[in-house]
Formats: sequence, structure tokens, C-alpha cells
Amino acid sequence: MKKDFISIADYTREELEEIFDLTRELKEKTKRGEEHHLCKGKTMSMIFAKPSARTRISFETGMYQLGGYALYLSPNDIGIGKREAVKDIARVISRYNDIIMARLFDHAHILELAEYATVPVINGLTDYNHPCQIMADIYTILEKRGHLEDLKITYIGDGNNVANSWVNLASKLPLHLVICSPSGYEPDAATLTRAHEADISRIEIEHDPEVAVKDADVIYTDVWASMGQEAEAEQRRKIFMPYQVNSKLISYAHDDVMVMHCLPAHRGEEITDEVLDGPHSIVFDEAENRMHVQKAIIVKLLENR
Repeated sequence: MKKDFISIADYTREELEEIFDLTRELKEKTKRGEEHHLCKGKTMSMIFAKPSARTRISFETGMYQLGGYALYLSPNDIGIGKREAVKDIARVISRYNDIIMARLFDHAHILELAEYATVPVINGLTDYNHPCQIMADIYTILEKRGHLEDLKITYIGDGNNVANSWVNLASKLPLHLVICSPSGYEPDAATLTRAHEADISRIEIEHDPEVAVKDADVIYTDVWASMGQEAEAEQRRKIFMPYQVNSKLISYAHDDVMVMHCLPAHRGEEITDEVLDGPHSIVFDEAENRMHVQKAIIVKLLENR
């Protein structure tokens, strides 16, 4: 059967670890300049309802390094769910390409795309989750520390698609995950319930940032207003300002705490320059690993066809 990459929750721990192993192998080959055309002659459509620099660059470059070709489709090329039915787009693109990556607003659209496509579909982001990002994030932590055991990961900020993906990951890999958001801005309740029922990780919801980061090994943050929430931006700045990741806040964590951000960052809002550019930041290692992890995901999906 066709395998898609829509949510981390769809994968077993063993499958996730296989992706990490392949990521390591492909990254080493890339660094050595060693050719690895595992997708020679393969093509990928990249559907963008939401624009993104990192998503386009990492997928397009990664597909090229794998010996394939990636086709960029802007919001003007495909008005997904507006100008044409999602199921029609899915069936047409499946006749042309070997794999689809889509970065969308409505999570229902990625589910419908996967349902009707006869080729694998990768979720490049929806308003609900961002699985490729979190795969890169946890791979970066593994790369830096060599393990996940006894590590405390604290997410500070909006309970958005990135936070939901962290919770999904905690339903598959054993983590000590603390989500620290203002009251009313927590992650999706059903996602939290499923992760708690999985009983694999210690998951806490905290509203006090200083308490949340105490003894943290990783502090993670994201923008306070996501794409599509521009009208709420000013109100959110006032609510979230006490949740800013700055030098004072990270002083409550372990001395060797690692600071992460999925980018783009609103410097001076959710994170300060001195932290983002400082010695604790592994933000740009994390950004690089998006490409390596995504390459592994592409290879695994095409292997299953």
C-alpha cells in the first residue's frame, strides 16, 4: 500500500529510527561530496499554498542531490481547494509525478490530497502540524547529544502546528516534554489526549516560563502569530511577551541548554538577538537538517512504491 508522510503519529518508533539512520548516511555522503542519486529520474510536485524559503530550498535542493527533479507550484499555479477540487489535483499530479509535497493551510486538504493521490504525499506544513520540521529538530538533538533519555525539552510559546507536532512525536519516542503557553493557547486537546494515552512520554503543560525551563536541556520557541493570524499579531504580542526567550529566561535552564527555533524568527519578539546568535543556539544546524531529514523521507517513501 502507498505510504504517505502526513503525521509523525502515523509512524512507529522503529520506522522513525530508520529515517534517522538514513538521514545520517545521506548527510555524511553530502558532506563528502559523494553522489547519492537514489531518486534518479524521479519527479516531485511541490504545492505551496503558504510560501516558505526553507521548505522550498530544502526540498528542491534535496531532490536535486538525490538525482531527481522538483517542480515548484505557487499559490497562483494551483488554487488548491478553490479553483480546482483537491481530489482532482491529486489524481492529475499522480499521473505526472512520482511524489507530492504540499505546504497548505487547511489540514483537511492534505488528508484529501493523500486519499486521492496514487503517489506518496509529504506534509510540508498545515495549520495543524509540521512533521518534517519536528523530524529535523529531534534529529538535531540526537546528533548533538547522542540520546533522548533524561533530556527535558521545553517548548515556549503558541500551541500551534509545531507544538502539536512535538506532542505527536512524544506519542512515539520517549521524551520529557514541557509545553509552556499562555492559558487558552495550548496545543490541540485531542492530540494531547492521544499522546497521554500512548503513555510513552512525560508530557506537562505549564504556564510559567521560568518554571517550565528549570533544568531544561532544550528550549524551543516559534513565532507568536503564524501565517494567516496577522490580524491577531498585536494582541498576541501583548499576551506572549512574558514568554520571550531571552538571556534571563535561559539562565534558569541547564548551563549547556540548547536553544532551537524553526524559523523564520521575529527577532525581538519570541526570541532576542543575543540568544538566537549566541552560544546556546543550534538554530542553523536545525535548519540545515531539514534538508537531510526530508531527503531520507523522500527515499523511504519511494522505496515503498
